[in-house]
Amino acid sequence: MKELKHKVIHGGLSKIGAQAINFALRLGSLMVLSRLLDPKDFGLVAMATVITGIFGLFKDAGLSMATVQCATISHEQMSMLFWINILVGLILASVLIAAAPVVADFYHEPRLIWVMTALAADFLFAGAAAQHSALLQRQMRFGTIAVIDIITLVIGISVAIVMAVKGFGYWALVGQIVTMPCISAVCTWAVVRWKPGLPSRKTSIRAMVRFGGMVTLNGLVVHIAYNLEKILLGRFLGAQVLGTYERAYQLISIPSENINSSIAGVAFSALSRIQDDPLRQKRYFLKGYTLLVALTLPITIGCAVFAEDMIFVLLGAKWKEAAPIFRLLAPTIVIFGLINPFGWFLYATGRAGRSLKIAFVIAPLVVVSYFIGLPYGASGVALAYSSAMALWVIPHIAWCIRGTGISAQDILQAVSRPFVSGLVSAGLAVSVQFYFGQLLSPFLHLALGGSVMLVSYLCMLLYIMGQKAFYLDFFRALKMPSSINDNGSAVI
Repeated sequence: MKELKHKVIHGGLSKIGAQAINFALRLGSLMVLSRLLDPKDFGLVAMATVITGIFGLFKDAGLSMATVQCATISHEQMSMLFWINILVGLILASVLIAAAPVVADFYHEPRLIWVMTALAADFLFAGAAAQHSALLQRQMRFGTIAVIDIITLVIGISVAIVMAVKGFGYWALVGQIVTMPCISAVCTWAVVRWKPGLPSRKTSIRAMVRFGGMVTLNGLVVHIAYNLEKILLGRFLGAQVLGTYERAYQLISIPSENINSSIAGVAFSALSRIQDDPLRQKRYFLKGYTLLVALTLPITIGCAVFAEDMIFVLLGAKWKEAAPIFRLLAPTIVIFGLINPFGWFLYATGRAGRSLKIAFVIAPLVVVSYFIGLPYGASGVALAYSSAMALWVIPHIAWCIRGTGISAQDILQAVSRPFVSGLVSAGLAVSVQFYFGQLLSPFLHLALGGSVMLVSYLCMLLYIMGQKAFYLDFFRALKMPSSINDNGSAVI
């Protein structure tokens, strides 16, 4: 148990450190590329990536998660999964190229034919590296994963910035998207010693394929539900409006995505390793959930409060129309922070079927909200989206925790303290800005409000809300020696 705890904590620290660097890189590239390119460039590529994102849900057929979740797995089984991933990648790339003219005609944008053809390469690289990446996660080699992620992002961003400076326009964004999976695949193969064998029909993988199928179908339903508004905006309001919406959505979701990514991979691997101990699973999940919520809520609340300043400082004056969209999307991102962790909990505990049922309920709810908001433009869609998510959050959590041993009181305790602390600290920050920041530039205005909110949030959470002991225990555990074997010699 101690060894697993050390791996979880030190793996989580590696992931958090890597995601901090990831966040800085993504935010920096967002600032630079938003000034080098126009909203129409981002809108055009967003038209394509919404479609390729749907195809992307099939690129590993959920088999990498099956590899991580399975209690034991043989070399022969992993080899079969590898070759299935290769075949799926080839099929998806071919279908995407064939579908490119149809998508271009749908959007009335002929340039999308070549954009989507270029993006098809992603599926070939993803298929080749899916099982190697899963093996890294199964062995809990999170330090290695973190390094690969950073190298991949640095090279991808560099390609995009160089191409943008050279005047390639939207092709700079395409260049980044195509480069990153290629670099990730090369790095992953370089550090993973496992080599696939020849496929054999005698190898039993039916249970893993079934699990992967449910994961894929769940991802498909959720992806369509959470991205259909981009298709509608691009089709009916054009690339300019979509580009503005897409930048606002990406900017406000970057912090929560990075935080969730840093914790989710570690938590899913750890929870999968202790499937036979429900009490430990519950304890591990609640600690991870508490940490994730405490990090996500104040950042997103701060984004909503300082929307105009953040858009001006991070994107530039030409993106001022993104500010109201940015603010209206904040409740959606807060709710994602509350409900997304239950996804990896349900998968790790073998409840993929329940997750799929939940997806089939949430999809029509948010899709209807898009159509309600569409006549009022991008801001109307953002408001309707957040309203629908606010109506859904409590039923979602109640459904997820039913029969798991996790109570509503457990969730309330995890959420209420950071939520109240975030609201109070945001109120203090606004008050200080109002009285002392009227003559400051947007950058200093944001720095003043952000600093006040950070300090007051930490004081509220740690002392007034009594969370100091929880985080002291966490940091004490970080000082303990870890017995991670990160040289690739761990058994499958």
